[in-house]
Formats: sequence, structure tokens, C-alpha cells
Amino acid sequence: MSRYTGPSYKQARRVGFSISETGKELARRSYSPGQHGNDRKGKLSDYGNQLKEKQKVKFMYGVSERQFLKTFREAEKMKGINGTNFLRLLESRLDNLVYRAGFATTRRGARQLVNHGHVTVNGKKVDIPSYRCVPGDIISLKEDDKNLKVVTEALEKTTKRVEFITYDENKKEATYVRLPERNELNADINEALIVEFYNK
Repeated sequence: MSRYTGPSYKQARRVGFSISETGKELARRSYSPGQHGNDRKGKLSDYGNQLKEKQKVKFMYGVSERQFLKTFREAEKMKGINGTNFLRLLESRLDNLVYRAGFATTRRGARQLVNHGHVTVNGKKVDIPSYRCVPGDIISLKEDDKNLKVVTEALEKTTKRVEFITYDENKKEATYVRLPERNELNADINEALIVEFYNK
């Protein structure tokens, strides 16, 4: 099975990192899942740290191993810093931008909206979660879906958005205005370890 469909809290606890970026998963139990989770305090090797960092980012964006590696190889061919380019490509995924816009409360929920054909990019329906958006793209919902209960509830809960997205409340549409800067992304990610992992 290529995609994990189990509890996201268990994933977060396994890598000791809030994959929802809210910290909720680790608030009550900050140790690994399982009977002996609280006893696992051994020091990780360099490889273990690199693997853990890779898993953190993979779980956070909800991509398969194959998609993850493919995106990393694309980032290698771009000009600039490899790790930053990699995170920018992941941020440019349609499912992630639907989540960042506030149309869904989780990336998994955003992926479902895209899969079910509710999302449009520049006015055209796109049902591929991994679709790569570029600055200037307008992300919205089909007219009939703008008042979906799940979307309305998600928008009501959204109090803050990232600066590389602008949102029009009247039209219920978001614009991907520019690529994110590294300091706008999760500071707890050490992408250099992922680069080391794949460059062995």
C-alpha cells in the first residue's frame, strides 16, 4: 500500500514532530506509540537522524515514498539551495495550497477535496492533489461547492494564513502570489539531513 491511511497522531508521535504544525498531536503524549514507547530513549545514529527527518517531512505533506523521491530529484536540478527548493516544491502542491488557503483543516482533508473534484485552478477543475501550482495561480472551489459545510467550517476556523498566499473572502479564492521564503516554512525541519540522506 503506497499511502498511509492510519492515525496521523501516531505518525507524529513516532517521529516526535507535529505533522499538522499545531502541536496538538504531542500535547498529551510526547513519546513514541506502542507499549514501550516511553522507554525508547536511545541515541540515534547519523543515518537514523537523517531517516527521521525524511519521515517527518514525508508524513507532514502526506506524500508517498515514490512522490517524495521524485520531487527531491526535481529539486536537485533547480538553481539555488537544494533543500529549500525541495520544500518549495512540496509547498507548491495543490493539496498543500488548498490546506494553506483554509479550505480544509488538514492536508488529508485538502487532498480529499481535490480528489473529489471540488477544487479549481484558474477556473478549471483539477483533481490531482500533486498538481504543481506556480505563482499567480488562483485556487478556488467550484461554484456549487463554495458553501460545502466542511469548507465553511474550515474557513471559520482559519485565523491566519501564510504570506505567500492572498485570500479574497468575497470570492472565496486564494492566489499563490510567490514562492515561500525558507524563514516562512517550518523551522523544526532540517532539510540538510534529507539532502545528506539521498546523497549517500
